[in-house]
Amino acid sequence: MRNLVVCVSGGGTNLQAIIDGIENGQITNARISGVISNNPGVYALERAKAHGIKGVCVSPKDYTERESFNQAFLETLDSFQPDLVVLAGFLVVLPKTMIQKYKNRIINVHPSLIPAFCGKGYYGLKVHEGVLERGVKVTGATVHFVDEGTDTGPIILQKPVMVEPDDTPKSLQRRVMEQAEWKILPQAIDLIANGNVLVEDGKVSIQERSMD
Repeated sequence: MRNLVVCVSGGGTNLQAIIDGIENGQITNARISGVISNNPGVYALERAKAHGIKGVCVSPKDYTERESFNQAFLETLDSFQPDLVVLAGFLVVLPKTMIQKYKNRIINVHPSLIPAFCGKGYYGLKVHEGVLERGVKVTGATVHFVDEGTDTGPIILQKPVMVEPDDTPKSLQRRVMEQAEWKILPQAIDLIANGNVLVEDGKVSIQERSMD
């Protein structure tokens, strides 16, 4: 059974998708050992509590130096003994020491088809605003491993979503979550938890699952 730690910053809709995936059997061989938020009082922590999952807040506002926060965050993460760290709407730049320690064990879901509309400055509604401003016809979501860059790690899964003529950034954001993020994030976790994801030369290959 793999230990998951889910890192959140807000309402926790992707966290809920993971919880639902475990409870309905879409995600196997995994359990959430802890939820970490960088913001106190967010609804994601309530979601965790409602399902008997330990949730903690480690806020950079409580530390005078970024290095002190980074150290506290890493110590909190380590305490849950994670096999996989899932960034589910986590708007904090991870310390390099954490990325190196958990190499190919941190994944993130991004609301676009990387390499489009990703990187510095593209987060939350800004992604969907960029999509609509450019007039693209197809967007989507990507689950990828996290490396030292911004949205540059090996891609695990992607799923396209059509852009509708009357879309607003908020309506598009909602549809990308419903049609893509909430589907491929649990799928990626299940694949990793069961040893079906291989990373070689910066690229991911999905291994066939044995029938045993």
